[in-house]
Amino acid sequence: MLKHPVVSTLATAVAIASFSLSAQVAANETLTLYTSQPNSDAQQTVDAFEAANPDIEVEWVRDGTTRLMTRLRSELSAGVSNPDVLLIADSMTMESLKQEGHLQPYLSDQRQGYDTDLYDPEGYYYGTKLITTGIVYNTGAEHQPQSWQDLLGPDYAGLVTMPSPLYSGAALIHMAAVSANPELGAEYYDALHANRTEAQGGNGGVFNAVAAGTKPYGIVVDFLPIREAAKGSPVEFVFPEEGVSAVTEPVAIMQGAKNVDAAQKFVDFVLSQQGQELVSQQGYLPAHNDVAPPEGFPERDSITLMPVDTEQALAQEAELKQHFSDLFGG
Repeated sequence: MLKHPVVSTLATAVAIASFSLSAQVAANETLTLYTSQPNSDAQQTVDAFEAANPDIEVEWVRDGTTRLMTRLRSELSAGVSNPDVLLIADSMTMESLKQEGHLQPYLSDQRQGYDTDLYDPEGYYYGTKLITTGIVYNTGAEHQPQSWQDLLGPDYAGLVTMPSPLYSGAALIHMAAVSANPELGAEYYDALHANRTEAQGGNGGVFNAVAAGTKPYGIVVDFLPIREAAKGSPVEFVFPEEGVSAVTEPVAIMQGAKNVDAAQKFVDFVLSQQGQELVSQQGYLPAHNDVAPPEGFPERDSITLMPVDTEQALAQEAELKQHFSDLFGG
């Protein structure tokens, strides 16, 4: 029996279309990202990357760094490596993953625009932004502190709050930086305790306390008070004279990445001019030297960063946390 020519042609067309669609799907790459970025920032980052790389689809998982690492280590212990690439809060976590052999090096050409202390020299991870820790005060407060030493004076006794390094990665990095700073040292936390400084969980609680006036002064990450001050919150952020610590939200490729090519493209993108301009648009201080900071931030060269030796800080993590716990409780 002869096939009807129209039916035969239609069947052929459907077959060709189906084959083309299958080939297109097969050609698309899938990248799996684990990130601790806030949901809106993560979505913007993924959308911008996919727009620049339309042949790559990103599947992403978002959680806080501590919980995300608990999940990742559980997967790794079970012999499973799900993510291709990580974009998480701090370099100490990345350094621990590097030392355990879970990351692979990639020397991105984009690293040329960065200070060498913002990335691992072998290319295991790269800082993508600078989230600094400084001082915030309520604009109704009596004093306007300009240095870390100011917070130790009698005028600030019982009036300062800060995040705990037992819960906050940024607070842990800050404690490591302060402890290594010759002007401050580990004794600085003893002095904070003696001046009845209050420790609480995270940066969000610190900011809320200062904005509400419950505590007129606080130690906190920069973007919260700077962003909220622009919306009318009665707060002012200070980059202290001695300098600020910074977490760098590094990006890294997993040793067990299934799509290394797409992972390298992702690293290149977040380090590129376009990726760093997105960081600025999101309200953070870009890590790239040539990208302007967002409104409310001073110029990069006016900010003094307190250096942190990541390997040393990681080696001292337990000691730092114990010292803090002995002073302020857990």
